[in-house]
Amino acid sequence: MTTASKSIVRVLNVTAMLVLVAIFVIPFLWMISTSLKSYSETVIFPPKWIPSEIMWSNFAAAWNSGPFLKYLMNSVVVSISILLLQFTTITLAAYAFARYSFKGDKLLFGITMVTLMIPGQLIFLPVYLLMSKWGLINNLLALILPFSSSAFGIFMLRQSFKQVQEELIEAARLDDAPEWKIILKIMVPMARPTLVTFALFSFIAHWNDYFWPLVMTTSDAARTLPIGISKLREVDGGAAWHILMAGNMILVIPILIVFSFAQRQIIKAFVYSGVK
Repeated sequence: MTTASKSIVRVLNVTAMLVLVAIFVIPFLWMISTSLKSYSETVIFPPKWIPSEIMWSNFAAAWNSGPFLKYLMNSVVVSISILLLQFTTITLAAYAFARYSFKGDKLLFGITMVTLMIPGQLIFLPVYLLMSKWGLINNLLALILPFSSSAFGIFMLRQSFKQVQEELIEAARLDDAPEWKIILKIMVPMARPTLVTFALFSFIAHWNDYFWPLVMTTSDAARTLPIGISKLREVDGGAAWHILMAGNMILVIPILIVFSFAQRQIIKAFVYSGVK
């Protein structure tokens, strides 16, 4: 390839990346801009990117439009509880699939992977009936228990566990280390970037989940933040876009904080752990 051809390819690559960045960043910037505008500025044409006056009161209006503290606490409890349960189940399952050979192991792993292709909307009815039979409708447990494990997490962690040198495990067993100690002292620290990456994906998915809380709850006592944000459409009898976007910012800020702490571990997971 000539120097001119390489330059053209480089320019095309940079252009493509800039287009992708714009596709993802511009809507986010527009959300920030709209959350700081007055209502009149959200409906004018042509639209203005920079508000004439920054309306911090939009965030107070969004927060005070309902029991948002309750929504927020429910979201925190649900997301963290799911993470703790998933860490327990996927760690044990991934260790078994990665380090043990037993009858039917490939079949079980294949069944686990097949569940990735089943959308939650397809199984919500039997799960709803089960939660109803247990008396858990309008209970946070109905939002937690169905997600106590993750096939995607098992797959990611299994790939990471398979890269841990067998000599380390054998040396620990020669020292009479129990399996739980091998998992906690060797496997989990070695797979930390993968665990952090999975934790971020899981946290974002369940923090933003709208469908499941909508199905499993009918009262504000057990509803989460995305349900509360959706109710902002009813503020002032119509679509108050400045209030709605302020509510969306309240929803997004925790995710940005978590991502800022986890980004280095995510890079390590994909660069060094071979997860592709």
